[in-house]
Amino acid sequence: MSAFSAIGEGREIEQDEYTPGLEPQATWCPGCGDFGVLKALKGAAQELGKSPEEMLLTTGIGCSGKLNSYFDSYGFHTIHGRSLPVARAAKLANPGVEVIAAGGDGDGYGIGGNHFMHTARENHDMTYIVFNNEIFGLTKGQTSPTSPKGHKSKTQPHGSAKEPLRPLSLSLTSGASYVARTAAVNPNQAKEIIIEAMEHDGFAHIDFLTQCPTWNKDARQYVPYIDVNESDDYDFDPTDRREASEMMTETEEALHEGKVLTGRFYVDEDRPSYGQEKRAIGEMPEEPLAERYFDDDYEWERSADLFLDKHK
Repeated sequence: MSAFSAIGEGREIEQDEYTPGLEPQATWCPGCGDFGVLKALKGAAQELGKSPEEMLLTTGIGCSGKLNSYFDSYGFHTIHGRSLPVARAAKLANPGVEVIAAGGDGDGYGIGGNHFMHTARENHDMTYIVFNNEIFGLTKGQTSPTSPKGHKSKTQPHGSAKEPLRPLSLSLTSGASYVARTAAVNPNQAKEIIIEAMEHDGFAHIDFLTQCPTWNKDARQYVPYIDVNESDDYDFDPTDRREASEMMTETEEALHEGKVLTGRFYVDEDRPSYGQEKRAIGEMPEEPLAERYFDDDYEWERSADLFLDKHK
């Protein structure tokens, strides 16, 4: 018997299948950009034909953490900043599952920043969506890692003296093989980017600009936006690491000057994922580890035995 018989069954999916019966209506604040993430994710999953049983959505703490309450699939609501390690373990145990991790800018770039860097470095095969509203929203408006210099908040009443973190550049230098930025005000592009990220074999990072009308009223609403891949004003090769880095630097500097640049900034289709690397050197089995729970004939191993045998 297979624990994952729904994977790859190829049936037609209706978008309302991703709407949970227990909590069908999202309760984010009116005007919140998080609604745009949910809509884009549902549209992407439907277009790719992914059933709820084929997907795992892990989230951290914050407004973004409610995403898997409003998206009906396998889900794991982790503690603050820890959506990525849970997602990594799940993908390694069962490569057939479509794994998506999500978190806010404070959750993903601050508290979970170490996991972000190393998940990118190892190129784990998953999609990571970071809701970037440049503020800690759920805890009522504190300065976050992406808040612009000079931004006043409860924790920085005289204005932040720190330059904001540059998530696109950090992602690239850490080793992500797909890096993109989109915005809640651009739902069509957002859906297309999530589709590409889910199809990508490797770590796909999406910096998703989500306006916060409640706790970050001073922030721009990320309009008008410019798609750097479509605009004649920007000419760069997203498969060229140096050109991608230069475009990211320009993008991150322009955001707080009133120009919102979105699009695909870096794509490396040739680099193998972490799981592929581990299977190639024989350190991971080809079959999903989770299947072993349903195999009565499987002889279980203990990793400790590998060490104990060396000392006998």
